[in-house]
Amino acid sequence: MNDDLCSRMEQVILTLQETICQRIEALDHRAHFREDNWRREEGGFGISRVMQDGEIFEKAGVNMSTVWGQLSHEAARQVRLEQAVLDGQKIPFRVTSISLVLHPHNPFVPTSHAHYRYFEYGEGEQAGYYFGGSVDLTPCYLIEEDVVHFHRLHKAVCDHYDPAYYPRFKQACDDYFYLPHRMEYRGVGGLFLGNLSSTNTEELFRLVTECAQTFIPAYFPLVERRKDHPFSEAQKRWQRQRRGRYVEFNLLCDRGTAFGLKTGGRTESILMTLPLSAGWEYDYHPEPGSEEAQMVEILRQPRVWV
Repeated sequence: MNDDLCSRMEQVILTLQETICQRIEALDHRAHFREDNWRREEGGFGISRVMQDGEIFEKAGVNMSTVWGQLSHEAARQVRLEQAVLDGQKIPFRVTSISLVLHPHNPFVPTSHAHYRYFEYGEGEQAGYYFGGSVDLTPCYLIEEDVVHFHRLHKAVCDHYDPAYYPRFKQACDDYFYLPHRMEYRGVGGLFLGNLSSTNTEELFRLVTECAQTFIPAYFPLVERRKDHPFSEAQKRWQRQRRGRYVEFNLLCDRGTAFGLKTGGRTESILMTLPLSAGWEYDYHPEPGSEEAQMVEILRQPRVWV
């Protein structure tokens, strides 16, 4: 187990959590984060920070955790060590991660999500590790320059390490954030790193750290541009329908949500990703030719943004 690398990643995550929460509170003058510090009986701790019903953000959650113990069957399956657990071997693990979701009031400010982690497991010949994470943007209305800005900054980080990374991670993001029962994508994509491991641990550490830190310049300028954009009740109605899709994905399709709930994770921290309000009007369809209909078409066929 590489305690030094895990500790370094944990410090990156703690600093990022603090920086993002400070940025949100500086923008949103009405609400403040509630902080819950919790301990995991099997080993580990977490800091959950959640804001509700602010001036700009209807709900914002920025959580971090570092947990350790023995791999469950579910977790072992993720790293292809399930048979070792079934054979009675104890496989230690340690993971540190940050997870955040921001749901704004204004329908013209997109929702955004990010999750980054470092996971290590086993000892001796069975020891292994991976870095992982994802970031994506979920607008209710298409403002193309905002989507391009978000993708361009993340592409620049990837290109610094390998020009093949961005198209690979962007395609993986499109593939992952898909609602098969709706035949729609959740949003306009971003990055999905998967589980990255190599002999060049330091390079992966820098890549994931820089991707995580890019969330701030990639997302918050969009909030500042659109937070005062006028909107109608009809546009809020549309936002509630799109939020319904967000809930459907997180509860029906998201592997992280299912994994956390099945393995005894802290329920409030896991479900903080859900919006404060959402809607499911029966057989709802936007007016043909409307901005809402345009958004649906975008969500049916991923685009290359940069």
